[in-house]
Amino acid sequence: MKKADYRYIYGPVPSWRLGSSLGIDPLSAGRKVCSFDCLYCQIGKTEVLTDKRQTFVKTKDILEEIKGLPSLNIDYMTFSGTGEPTLAENLGEMISAVREARGEKIAVLTNSSLMHRRDVQKDLSAADLVVAKLDASREEVFDIINRPAKGVTLKTVIKGIKDFKKHYQGKLALQIMFMEPNKECAKGIARIAEDIMPDEVQLNTPLRPCGVRPLSKSEMEAIERHFKGLNTVSVYGAAKKDVTPISSKDTLKRRGKI
Repeated sequence: MKKADYRYIYGPVPSWRLGSSLGIDPLSAGRKVCSFDCLYCQIGKTEVLTDKRQTFVKTKDILEEIKGLPSLNIDYMTFSGTGEPTLAENLGEMISAVREARGEKIAVLTNSSLMHRRDVQKDLSAADLVVAKLDASREEVFDIINRPAKGVTLKTVIKGIKDFKKHYQGKLALQIMFMEPNKECAKGIARIAEDIMPDEVQLNTPLRPCGVRPLSKSEMEAIERHFKGLNTVSVYGAAKKDVTPISSKDTLKRRGKI
């Protein structure tokens, strides 16, 4: 199949969490725009660090590429890409438009920084699956690992996830990226997860190239024991599908590694 030049969509990629996932980038600003500047981000340093929502891409432009897709076997249409997807103030509109155009389930991968906002909660409620990040149990570790925009705190992140879970009708997964600076937070994060009671807890470590050493399988197994009683899946134990991307260049730009 000839690779197409897509501006807003990428993949499909083999996801250990989502199966075959076609990415939709609601930012596509030509640079990384995010409310975090995480140590482990595989697409590099955040160029615009902000928690202000705006429209980056028109919904009709996303929809035009979606409608032009070839026949694909996809498990999820996933909003992710070159930054935090909830920064797109038309995210809810995009989700509704994609749902009308396609039959697959829709996921959003969020760093949870804006989940305390009612408008963001409303947008996320339209998705079938929301994967929310939580990498720390203490503010100082949160600042070291996630390096948030001014005014974004771990307290508001946790409160936002909890508030969202109360009314959300879809599947909520909590994703935790473990590495040396936060592995001692595992017990504390597990207690927070027990309080949130997500449908799934995804235990991750940075296996993609990013300059941060991943934890070993044995280290992750030790961490997983703190989450006993919760529905957990680990990056070391999950299988991946064999997936051929429709645009390798764009996939690499937005994902770091196929």
